[in-house]
Amino acid sequence: MLKHLEVRDVVLVEQLALEFESGLGVLTGETGAGKSILLDALGLALGARADSGLVRAGADAATVTAAIHLAAGHPALTLLADQGIEPDPGEPLIIRRSLKSDGGSRAFLGGSAVPAALLREFGALAVEIHGQHDDRGLLNPKGHRDLLDAFGKIATGRVRSCWAEAALVERELAEARAAAETAERDRDYLTHACAEIEALAPAAGEESELADQRLAMQAGLKAGESLAGIDDLLGGADGAVSQLRQVARRIERGAADHPVLAEALASLDRALIEANEAEERIARAAEALTFDPEALDQAEARLFEIRALARKHRVEPDALAALGEQMLGQLAAIEAGGGHIAALERALAAARAEFERVAEALSSERRSAAARLDQRVAAELAPLKLDAARFRTSFAPAEPGPAGTDRVEFEVSTNPGAPFGPLTRIASGGELSRFILALKVALAEAGSAATMIFDEVDRGVGGAVASAIGDRLARLALQSQVLVVTHSPQVAARAAHHYRIEKSHGEGGTRTTVRKLGEDERREEIARMLSGAQVTDEARAQAAKLLEAA
Repeated sequence: MLKHLEVRDVVLVEQLALEFESGLGVLTGETGAGKSILLDALGLALGARADSGLVRAGADAATVTAAIHLAAGHPALTLLADQGIEPDPGEPLIIRRSLKSDGGSRAFLGGSAVPAALLREFGALAVEIHGQHDDRGLLNPKGHRDLLDAFGKIATGRVRSCWAEAALVERELAEARAAAETAERDRDYLTHACAEIEALAPAAGEESELADQRLAMQAGLKAGESLAGIDDLLGGADGAVSQLRQVARRIERGAADHPVLAEALASLDRALIEANEAEERIARAAEALTFDPEALDQAEARLFEIRALARKHRVEPDALAALGEQMLGQLAAIEAGGGHIAALERALAAARAEFERVAEALSSERRSAAARLDQRVAAELAPLKLDAARFRTSFAPAEPGPAGTDRVEFEVSTNPGAPFGPLTRIASGGELSRFILALKVALAEAGSAATMIFDEVDRGVGGAVASAIGDRLARLALQSQVLVVTHSPQVAARAAHHYRIEKSHGEGGTRTTVRKLGEDERREEIARMLSGAQVTDEARAQAAKLLEAA
């Protein structure tokens, strides 16, 4: 509810501060006193278009500050939470809007600077201002379906969950189809690649083994080439070993007993022993290093095939075997994909059928609730001097969604035989306000904004009709805070709080002020409203009767 309003330098208002309370509050005053200024100021605070004409002449800027208390969980607080604004729990939320004389404006919510669009969205949730130029609240068809659901206490959770389930399956089906299309395009490639890898049949680690074998065989061939002819040099008739034996035999025959030659002969014996061992070792090495050139060619060919296939698939050679397994799995998935898609298609058909069934049941509930609402509104029209008007809740198909398949709009026919149309068909501001009042009373249990403001809802009526308006406003005030700008003494008498708007003229120019009236002042103000400029005793007596009856 609106707790406090402070206005500075708005048109004729230099400065004023008002405290508001729950229940029904009325604002009265003589014509031209500036009641519309107060609503313009409040509208500015709630995000209305910034018009530099609102800045008081001679002032640099206008400022409006409002304090609004909202119950925990109120949609307006949820909106702020989504924007990262967290007001202090239990404390009124401070709204401030400043408007410069050059047209520039700034908006603040709870101390945080916010765009005017967010302020307007917040204001529409927290405060409803119903007047001739109101374009929100009940006049906006976008909210009519939710109002009907709230009026009929209709639960929409089941249809929302069915819609979410169908949407989820639909997304899964779309993803499966896209994956199947991609896989199908890859089928030929996968088949060919799998055949290549399967034909080559590379084993993990085989490339490294082949590379080691190749290096060993290449080294063996080179070493074997270096041993060629060594047999002839060491052995044979003219080999080194044979020559050493010949030298040893000569020494033995001629001078074996000579001490010096004896040492030479011993050295020759040792050399012969070493030479024989070397000859044997070289023979064994030559045998070990003998490789079949064809085996080397085969190893090289296999190695190069593995490396070429790995480069083709951009993997390490040792990963070829795993890649082949992976591709076989992909081919298997392609084959199984058709069955998965068919299962998802069946699941989607079932989910959509369930959604349609639940949506149809929801639509039936809504139509039943609409019939009750139409009757309730119709009962409110005649007492408000709108007996020529007719009201109905119209239905039209809507795109299926989380709220079902209904488009709901409140429509009115203002004259007998006239076609039904939107609520804005009502051209008269007073009639429109009364029609909205009738709707508000009918929808009272559906909940309302924390504060509702009616601008001259009693315009052009009096007597019993004005009394009926006052009665309905008082009933609404049991649900929400209600503020009414009124010229009707019958409405003013029903108020719990009464504010008088006054205009004064002085050396500083014309000023508009607002003050809360006490009980005696209320009686005097209502008497003025009854009799005009000259307040009579009869008017005071009648005012007292209205207050007593209220």
